[in-house]
Amino acid sequence: MAKRDSSSTSQSDLFGSPDLSLEDAFRAQGKIVCGVDEAGRGPLAGPVVAAAVILDPENVPDGLNDSKKLTVKVRDRLYDEIFASAQVGIASAPPEMIATHNIRGATLLAMRRAVEALAQQPDVALIDGRDVPPHLPCAGHSLIKGDSRSLSIAAASIIAKVSRDRACEIMERDAPHFGFLKHKGYGTKQHLTALIDHGACDHHRKDFKPIAEIIAKEN
Repeated sequence: MAKRDSSSTSQSDLFGSPDLSLEDAFRAQGKIVCGVDEAGRGPLAGPVVAAAVILDPENVPDGLNDSKKLTVKVRDRLYDEIFASAQVGIASAPPEMIATHNIRGATLLAMRRAVEALAQQPDVALIDGRDVPPHLPCAGHSLIKGDSRSLSIAAASIIAKVSRDRACEIMERDAPHFGFLKHKGYGTKQHLTALIDHGACDHHRKDFKPIAEIIAKEN
């Protein structure tokens, strides 16, 4: 049965840099451990991307941390180093899937598929956040602020973030008037103004309230 972490959001501020203590505890039991994280739950457009990473404890890239605490240059470097030294699984949920499953369900489904995409199936998945995806192929443990506690989750956060940012580059080429490369699909003033001027495009999450309201007005 999936276990839930009891830490509160305020308690998570007590955590410093992530380490391998959680992974080491499971490895001492002979278990293979992966970290899982996502990027892109909040934007009005684009996919939500999930990643799962099994780190090699003897070859951990220097500087792994919560992706939000790193510069673009550092994230890009670590992205390459993680792929070179670890096992990585990636999955995404496009706007159509988000509309069908809602954002929470689509995120959990992408997380599960990212774990399933790993070349070697883990015994344990450390999941960033409060929820454990249903039907995981292994045991799941949720960790609030896990990307600040577990190096495996931190690595997954980098893979998910960089992968989603690169998806935004494609969105930018498809619909440059929205400025996806700048705001990554979030509801900035620039983005909302472009929506009013141009209407929604195929990359928009049409079930999200601001998009649904614009579509309703158009109709």
